[in-house]
Order: sequence, then structure tokens, then C-alpha cells
Amino acid sequence: MTEATRPPCADTPLAQEQAGLDACVHCGFCLQACPTYLALEDENDSPRGRIVLMRALVDGKLAPSDPDLREHIDRCLGCRACETACPSGVPYGHLLEATRATLRGGQAPTAASRALLRVFAHRPLMRAAMAFARLLAATPIPTLLMKLPGRMGFAMAMLASTEFPLERGKYRAEGDGTNGSAALLLGCVMEGLFTATNRATERVLTRNDYRMTAAPGQGCCGALHAHAGDLDAARRLARRNIVAFERSGAQYVVANAAGCGAMMKEYAHLLSGDPEWADRAREISSRVRDVSELLAEAGPRPGGVIPFTVAYDAPCHLQHAQRVTTAPIAVLQAIPGVQLVPLDESDQCCGSAGIYNLIEPETSDAVLERKLDRIGASHAALVATGNPGCLMQIGAGLLRSDMRARGVHPIDLLDASYAAD
Repeated sequence: MTEATRPPCADTPLAQEQAGLDACVHCGFCLQACPTYLALEDENDSPRGRIVLMRALVDGKLAPSDPDLREHIDRCLGCRACETACPSGVPYGHLLEATRATLRGGQAPTAASRALLRVFAHRPLMRAAMAFARLLAATPIPTLLMKLPGRMGFAMAMLASTEFPLERGKYRAEGDGTNGSAALLLGCVMEGLFTATNRATERVLTRNDYRMTAAPGQGCCGALHAHAGDLDAARRLARRNIVAFERSGAQYVVANAAGCGAMMKEYAHLLSGDPEWADRAREISSRVRDVSELLAEAGPRPGGVIPFTVAYDAPCHLQHAQRVTTAPIAVLQAIPGVQLVPLDESDQCCGSAGIYNLIEPETSDAVLERKLDRIGASHAALVATGNPGCLMQIGAGLLRSDMRARGVHPIDLLDASYAAD
């Protein structure tokens, strides 16, 4: 093929994922699993439709500058529910990230999203931003302003939702460390706004005989950057974390945020083309566990009675990307007094999807409305989910809708049970 006839997207991140495109047989099983297709009823906003668009991009039938192409790709939540439904094993998440990287040359779609990703990529900026958000969340301001229309009100509601819905007790966490050593991925939003949940994670793992080990030098996992198509930044962040967790010497790298855990488990794919880092990435990825996986393997140990009705909402990147489905439920079922109630469509996205609710607010709201309807029908007092974005998205929706249910991380429930013992 001559340069004159070479498709414009040859030698791009998407062209390198050609095998994934070829795996799709266009059967349509993905349609009913896709929240944007269910909300918008447009074939172009389904996984199958987007793969057709991706193939046209690779073949040169659509230009990277085509506004309609970008619109339908941008509308994708990246929840990867289609992967669970797909009988052909199409790696849709990898295809989506490669497409976004191809469309923008590694740049996020808007100036606001680029600024936000820049903050998360630089630790001093990220810490300053999280400190400000934490201070603001501790004031009455978010509660007073959360009913304002538009994104400002929703952002205030997200901050207001970070308030823990139960009383926190104190207990001394003791364990013999016989289940191995674990280093916690602190995360950006988790350590910034859910600091108490990180400390609870360390306590409950210690209580279940894991020896906690620090991993100095770690930072953002890179998930937001990869999902936005900034693969170069994601790789830089991944390399930094690989070094930090290698130095920790921990047997397990434990994540309590589903999106972060999924990203770290895919460091091997992210760095597969880098000869210097591929093996190291593969080794670290093999050590990554969601906190619920380690606890379910250990038991977990029972605590005191926590008398609440709880609905479990599965984070997309835990259920569909990591394929961890039974462990979080096993943890909740082990808490005395917790009554698990069914939540219809618990496997469907809530509309958070990293920074999606900031750049596609209308579609995000449509997806969230469906989730809130299902939560209301469950009559649960608490909605347990293991991802900060989901907790804040669902929590904000509950507050703005004047619903009585509140969001909580499953680890916080187990920690409260141990405090009550």
C-alpha cells in the first residue's frame, strides 16, 4: 500500500487494536446491556454501532475530525457492560480508549477535562485540589447549594454526599498477618474525600490477618487519563506506581476503588508495547486485588450487629472489567444484622464514569434517573457500592431527589460492624 492510499488512521492506537474490532460479529447481544442505548435508543450509541464507526475510522471511510463520529464516541460511558454480554469476547474497553486516543492525538475532549486530568497527573496540584474539596465538604455550603440547577448544584450535592451516613466507632485492629502482606492503593479521590474509608480498609484487612505495608511514591492510577484517550499520561502514571509497589514488597496490591483496581489490573495491556516495562507491569497486575476479594478469601471475620437494609449496586469496573461479582456480596452477607435486598439492574451503570458526568451531563442524568428509580423501588436504607465516583454520583442523585437512602462503601459497613463488636 502506498502512502497515497494508506488509510488516515493506519499506525494509530486504534489500528493496533484491529484484532479486537475483528472479533465483533454484530450479533446485538450488547444492545440491552448498554445504558446509553437504553437511554437514547440510537444504534450509533450502542457498542455494536460504535464498533461500526471505529471500523470506518480505521478503514478511512470516516475522518477523525467527523463531528458525528466524535459525538457518539464521547457519549460512551465506558462501563464495559457490553463485555460481560458479548459471546465473542470483544475487548470493547481497550477499543474505546484506543479510539479516543486516535481521535484526539492523546488529548481529552474539552479544555475543562484537560485541566482536570492535568491536576490528577501532578501530585501537588491534586493534593491541593483535594484539600480544598475536603474543607468545602466540611462546611454547610454544599448542602445549602446542592439544589441549584445545573452542574454547580450537582457538584455541591456530590460533595455533600461524602458525609458518612453512620456513626463511626473506634476499635483496635489486630491480626497475625498470616494471610500475607498488602499495600493499599490510596487513590486520588479516595484519599482526598474518602480518607476515613481508606483507614477503614487498612483496619479491616488487619483484622482479617493481612499485614499492611506502605507504598511511598504512589500516585494517580491513570484510569481517568486512559478513558479520555491520554494514553501517554496513563503510561507515565502506571510506571510510577509500578516502581512504588515493587519497592513495597507487598504480596498484594489492594484497591478499594473499582475503577482504580481495573486500571492497575490492566497495566500489563497498557504497557505491553514497552519492552522495558512490559514484564514489570505484568507482574504488578498479577498482584492487584479488590479489597472484597481478599476479605472474601479470608472469611471475613464477623463483627457486631449493624441493623440496616442494604442494596448492593455493582460498580461497572468491578463487575464488568474485573469480573468480581460474588466477593462484595459475600462481605456484606458476613455482616451481622445487614439485610440485603434485591436491586433491579444493579449491574447497570449509574452515569458517573470518571469525568463523564462533567462532559456529558444530559446523558449522565438520564442514566442516573433510571438508577434512582430502581433504588427507590428497593426500599433500601443504604446503597453499598465500592467506587468513589459511584458513591458521589448516586449520593448526589439521592440528595437532590429528597430520597431517604444513602450511599456507603461496603468496607465502611464492615468497619462499623467491627467497631460495634
